[in-house]
Amino acid sequence: MLKIIIKEGENIERALKRYKRKHRNIKVMQNLRENQFFTKPSVKRRREIQKANYIQGLRDQENI
Repeated sequence: MLKIIIKEGENIERALKRYKRKHRNIKVMQNLRENQFFTKPSVKRRREIQKANYIQGLRDQENI
């Protein structure tokens, strides 16, 4: 659970902004969506390889 300690005299909007940033950085929603369904290890591995190939292709295009 995330805890945001509001400092003395801190604006509530600023505290909300800190909360949203922490929430995004620890990837709470991404983990919940990811664990909603079971995916086989082979499928996970295949997705990782596809993602790596895609990123490598982008980098290769950038260097040309």
